[in-house]
Amino acid sequence: MNVLYFSLFLMPVTIGATYVSIYKLLPDYLITKRYFLFGLYSIYTLIILIFGAVFSIFFALAFLTDFKFEKMTVLGKSSVFIITSICLVTLVVSAFKLLKLNLKQSKNNAELEAKILEAQLKLKEQELKYLKMQIHPHFLFNTLNTIYGFALKKSEQTPDMILKLSNLLDYLLYQVDKPSVALIDEINHIKDYISLEEIRFNDTLSISFKDSNCAETLSVAPMLFLPFIENSFKHGKIIEGKLSISVTFECTEERIDFTINNSHEKQLSKPHGIGLENIKKRLELLYRNKYNLNIVENDTFFEVHLKLLLPNV
Repeated sequence: MNVLYFSLFLMPVTIGATYVSIYKLLPDYLITKRYFLFGLYSIYTLIILIFGAVFSIFFALAFLTDFKFEKMTVLGKSSVFIITSICLVTLVVSAFKLLKLNLKQSKNNAELEAKILEAQLKLKEQELKYLKMQIHPHFLFNTLNTIYGFALKKSEQTPDMILKLSNLLDYLLYQVDKPSVALIDEINHIKDYISLEEIRFNDTLSISFKDSNCAETLSVAPMLFLPFIENSFKHGKIIEGKLSISVTFECTEERIDFTINNSHEKQLSKPHGIGLENIKKRLELLYRNKYNLNIVENDTFFEVHLKLLLPNV
């Protein structure tokens, strides 16, 4: 019974010290990294705890001896043990509280990182949509101009050109918004585009197209290579009666090597328009640290070499 009474006298000090530690010192100073104030107020709390413990021990002994002070046990090592025990209880409870606060903080940080990542992804999606909106009119404007010219001449090739353009429009409207398309589909639409340009240039075009080991399982972002092809036709130079263009795809399971080379006269060159700038931005957004783009320009040719590591590498 005496132990119970003695414990009751010490309970307010233990509860008070624990409350101050877990609801004031830890959340307001330690978690917020205000270490100086945390240390200072911890010392104040310890001093008050010791004073309160000694005061409680004194009155507990006085109560248990019916305030006959001559019967009170002389305070010695037992009081130090009691104060140490109170501190240990406070530390253990504070440790559990600190662990709980850290877990809560980690959860909040994870949720915040997830929200930031989601916001970044949405921004990337919006930027990609904006870049695609620029690509579509640019490409369609050039192609429609070609068809318009042949329609005025009532050329028999006009229906075939319209059919090929229809295939390209299907690609632009229904495939280009996908995150990825089969590389073979991209290549086939490039071939359709080249066919349209071959009709337009007629005998003034000399083109070479090679694709090696481009398996159907390989996939890329849509409209990734077509702007390079378009720029070669738009900005290439007819030299000695020929616009010379060479296109090569060399594929492995791990990467795609794309090269395009067109005849060129540097002194007469014009800016390469939004197509090339758009593709650079798209590569940075979609294949950061997984591509190498090398552009060479001299007096006779303009060459683009793109090495692309596939995302599953």
